[in-house]
Amino acid sequence: MLKRGFKHLSRVSDVFFRKLRIERDITIFPNDAFLTSYPRSGNTWTRFLIGNLVHQNEAVTFLSVERLVPDMYKHSDRTLRNLPRPRILKSHECFDPRYRKVIYIVRDPRDVAVSNYHWELKLRSVREGHAIDDFVRRWMSPQFWPRIGSWGDHVGSWLGTRQGHEGFLLLRYEDLKENPQRELARVAEFLGISATRERITRAVELSSAENMRKLESEESGKWVATTLTRQDKPFVRNAISGGWKTVLPEKTVAYIETHWGHLMQDLGYELATPVLNPAAAAFHQKK
Repeated sequence: MLKRGFKHLSRVSDVFFRKLRIERDITIFPNDAFLTSYPRSGNTWTRFLIGNLVHQNEAVTFLSVERLVPDMYKHSDRTLRNLPRPRILKSHECFDPRYRKVIYIVRDPRDVAVSNYHWELKLRSVREGHAIDDFVRRWMSPQFWPRIGSWGDHVGSWLGTRQGHEGFLLLRYEDLKENPQRELARVAEFLGISATRERITRAVELSSAENMRKLESEESGKWVATTLTRQDKPFVRNAISGGWKTVLPEKTVAYIETHWGHLMQDLGYELATPVLNPAAAAFHQKK
């Protein structure tokens, strides 16, 4: 048992520090549902919302979420295969044709950039005080998530192949923040869950940022995703939309929008840069 424990911790560490590349080797069943997103786009919050929606007799915590809505990177394939079905799994994978039912969470890449900056500080992969404009260029290259590509690569891989198809639900983080009851009702319908207003309200209240921060303060040192990270840096931060406006330098915003402006506009994100890069603008006009 001790040997298995060390082996599991070793795998978690390898995935955690982006050394392992066996994610696509897991067994996938036809009735699986995947919560998929680019990192730091609201996936954990969505796991709490859906977990609290599905499991009415048990409130989700950071310690129970790995059992109720597991992160496929934190468990062996054998453990995942033995879960009750249909399974709901967290994923950060780019397009995978085996995923037949996908809830794809997307977030404004300017906010995603800021959130990833703080996540890398928590991981100690960048030093405290590292210039955010330099970080964003490295992050977009993509230096920190080379296997899954940049935000644009990831989002484009799913929207270009599945948007508008049956079995694919696009969920914007900003819409979840604005009206979580409405968006969670969409999720319930997509998953075939008959959810009353009271059931949805319960899930939203249990998954509030305030409650998640309280749970994090109690469980951060024991949760597999944060136990090896800096404990002085929170996992659940501001949980707001548009925070980039007070954090990102103007030149950095322009850099992001020049590269991904057309995709951002397609998703309903208003650009702050007056004119896109000519090549990007021409591409957008041809669409």
